[in-house]
Amino acid sequence: MCYNGGGETTGRQEAAPDSPSRRAFTRLLLAGTGLAALTACTPAPPNTPSGTPGPTPGPAPGLATATPSAAASASGSPLPASAAAAVPGAPAPAAAPPSAAPPSAAAPGPQHSLTDPTSPWVIVNKHRPLSPATFVPPDLARPAVRLATSGEAALLNSTTAAAAEKMFAAAAADGVVITLASGYRSFATQTATYGNWVHTQGQAKADTASARPGYSEHQTGWSFDIGDGSGADAFTPQFKDRPAAVWANANAHRFGFVVRYPWMLHGITGYYYEPWHLRFIGTAAAADMAARGIGTLEEYFGLEAAPDYL
Repeated sequence: MCYNGGGETTGRQEAAPDSPSRRAFTRLLLAGTGLAALTACTPAPPNTPSGTPGPTPGPAPGLATATPSAAASASGSPLPASAAAAVPGAPAPAAAPPSAAPPSAAAPGPQHSLTDPTSPWVIVNKHRPLSPATFVPPDLARPAVRLATSGEAALLNSTTAAAAEKMFAAAAADGVVITLASGYRSFATQTATYGNWVHTQGQAKADTASARPGYSEHQTGWSFDIGDGSGADAFTPQFKDRPAAVWANANAHRFGFVVRYPWMLHGITGYYYEPWHLRFIGTAAAADMAARGIGTLEEYFGLEAAPDYL
């Protein structure tokens, strides 16, 4: 892993239009070790994660609104009672509350689009590509945080950059070093990154570790990968035990971030555990997800699981 500007704390800067990225080379260098660790430490992907039922198909793309979803029952919301009505002489069941909506419908704060890539709630997964596929955030900026990368990979959209600055500063105050290891990734860079994974590992394995061009959260500017400045366990499941990952897992929601690809939920997200990959969705929604114990954005927004490309 090549870490550039590891102690850099310069102020946030506007992005250059065509900055190069080292993310593709980092992923390629880690392909032999990181993916091996993923394979060794992660069970073979079942149809759905053990003990975790995948949500049923959810609402059509658009705003997050009240729509029937299995995610509601999975999060503890009651389902309509109908069995008792079929039993002769049984008392009529109480009217079910309007709780078939996805948990996000009850989230505090305004609702946001699930399809607009400039929205903090945009959902990008193997069933939901970016539109347009070559989207570029209009407000890319370089956050004033400790960097372990350079070029376009050191950029985030302005909202995510501001939240990251607050989170990294809070971690530092607690004695924990967090570095920005990879942020924005253009369509062209993702094309090269994914191509390298396919070339070295084959498409089947590549699709569990790297998004196809136009299907990457990194392209939105809402996501980034973290490190701890040492390079130890970078981009492997073992990173979960590093202080940076432990702190982020416990505190990231306070700043609007979630761990996007949790342990044993690859049957929903389509990707194996990535304790280094954080996604901004806003403080209200992130805190709500943490309070409800909901692990994935698919479940939270009442969307279908996306384990494979359509």
